Amino acid sequence: MKKWAILVLLLCLAGCDLPSRATNQFPADETQNDTTAVDDVVRRQGKLLSAFFGLDNGLPISSNLGICLGGGKADGMPVIFDHEVDIKSMQAGDFRVLTQSGKIGKVTCVTLFPAIDSGELRTALLVGEFGSANDDPPVTVEIVGNLLSLDQTINYKSAFTHITPLVSGPTMVLAENVPAAQWQLGKTAGSGRGSGSGCPTGTIQIVRAVWAGGVVMANGDEPGDAERLLYKVQLDQSDGTHMVVSPFALADLGDGDNNHFLCLDTPGSPRLVSFPAGYLVDPNHDLNPDTSVSVLP
Repeated sequence: MKKWAILVLLLCLAGCDLPSRATNQFPADETQNDTTAVDDVVRRQGKLLSAFFGLDNGLPISSNLGICLGGGKADGMPVIFDHEVDIKSMQAGDFRVLTQSGKIGKVTCVTLFPAIDSGELRTALLVGEFGSANDDPPVTVEIVGNLLSLDQTINYKSAFTHITPLVSGPTMVLAENVPAAQWQLGKTAGSGRGSGSGCPTGTIQIVRAVWAGGVVMANGDEPGDAERLLYKVQLDQSDGTHMVVSPFALADLGDGDNNHFLCLDTPGSPRLVSFPAGYLVDPNHDLNPDTSVSVLP
């Protein structure tokens, strides 16, 4: 559980049938170059929320099987979009990574694993050679192909973001209210795709916290009750007052991705989620700093 690739490999060995569609190694944009000429849809410009240099030549050899050929001992970089993306429009060639010296990194493949539960299809894991953390680190990533949102209303072409350096710890980059249709109350974590645990009965609302990369405890375990209490959610009340609570349960665990469900049994409108420094690590074993993010309406 200490590296995304190991988790992905375990998912695949457990019998998942999605890798052929969720991992893409095409070196060029395979999506129609002028999409508006085909379907007469005017699409909004999408945004990249973060790009995180998670591993420098750190993916295990097993990644050649669990992710893609060439993944073993490669770099790993989660890139997070502001909306869910359409996997059919996503190719490795859609991403351009530039190093500090101006060199173009090699994107061997891109996959949405392991963040593939309902509502999670916004984290793309880039695998390849993106530069050296010590000598020539990657500094920017840009979408250079037509990569569309799941609902087809957004085109991410030309979206751009700076890359968080390898030595930096993971932060939360997004929080949102989870629609009731995605709750799956009482669900236990399992193997294969869509395997995250669900919130317990008694939940009245759920906030999804999305981290820049996969996070676990320093010993490799999933966050537990102590970490649950460290999460703080600000709730606006109908009378104009505010209260801060911890989730009464923590879910979407056991699937090795970068999403957590904050299960709430308290009414109010969630406005802010925070988590203190020093309790969770990324695949490079860097501890998280103090982090907070506003909840999307």
